[in-house]
Amino acid sequence: MSARPFYIDTDTASDDAVALALALTDDRVDIVGIGVVAGNVPLASAVQNALYTREVCGRGDVPVHVGADRPLVLPLGTAQNVHGHDGMGDIGLELRGREPDAGHAVDALIEASHRHAGELTLVTLGPLTNIALAVHRDPTIVERIPRVVIMGAAADHVGNVNPVAEFNMWVDPHAVQVVLDSGLPLEFVGWDISRRDAVIVPSLADELRAIGTPLAEFCIDIQATVASFCATETKLAGFDLPDPIAMAYAIDPTIATETRRMHLEVECDSTTTRGMVVMDLLGFTRREENALVVMHADHERFVEMLREMMARS
Repeated sequence: MSARPFYIDTDTASDDAVALALALTDDRVDIVGIGVVAGNVPLASAVQNALYTREVCGRGDVPVHVGADRPLVLPLGTAQNVHGHDGMGDIGLELRGREPDAGHAVDALIEASHRHAGELTLVTLGPLTNIALAVHRDPTIVERIPRVVIMGAAADHVGNVNPVAEFNMWVDPHAVQVVLDSGLPLEFVGWDISRRDAVIVPSLADELRAIGTPLAEFCIDIQATVASFCATETKLAGFDLPDPIAMAYAIDPTIATETRRMHLEVECDSTTTRGMVVMDLLGFTRREENALVVMHADHERFVEMLREMMARS
């Protein structure tokens, strides 16, 4: 079976890097481009983090393109309190001096949708700004992309940046609304899945790092500040990996053990609930379903994918 073409959009920080590593080292997928957007960290840092990860994975052949440096309407809010000032755990990595590929990420995505029309899987790991801009620039893009996997939102409506909103959706809710209204075939893997099915407890983190490859050490070490945040703020038993569980599902949809189709909309105006993606779980609104939502995932299979990836280098 030939590798499936993937285009990845990322605000590269510690968990994004692990997600990129999963895709960049898996021969089931062909990464035809990586777009970078501001989110977890400012754009310049996110670009350097993506380029560093590409280098660690030995995949200099995969183009990395610079995208939007701010949300559509709101000022940028970052998650450097979670991922570290550099986004990669502040462990002293040399995150400067690498050059991205020519061309804007929005143009690269549109071009990839033409080159791989009817085949391209789009995976988003950050705010949806680049995707919304692509839809605005070329509304026909929705006719060429048969699958969009989004790390974002939470089916239980528990947030990690305010009481009800997940970070990626909170950063640029106006872009989320554009994407929800676009007609793209959307599949959401929310933060609830990460909290429940993608937590790496300390003993498991030690086991994975002990695989001993440069990639294993990189993927675990860059979680340093995330682990501290999870212990003090989100009260998890270890650090969670939202973007990697979304990427694992994108690569192998059978990792999802339960999915549901429903109508989603996002709160753009409220200061209290900004970025909340409201999921009509009981169908009260009678509005047309516009997304598939992963409700549960297989933790053991996810961990096995991590093991296999970390052993490859």
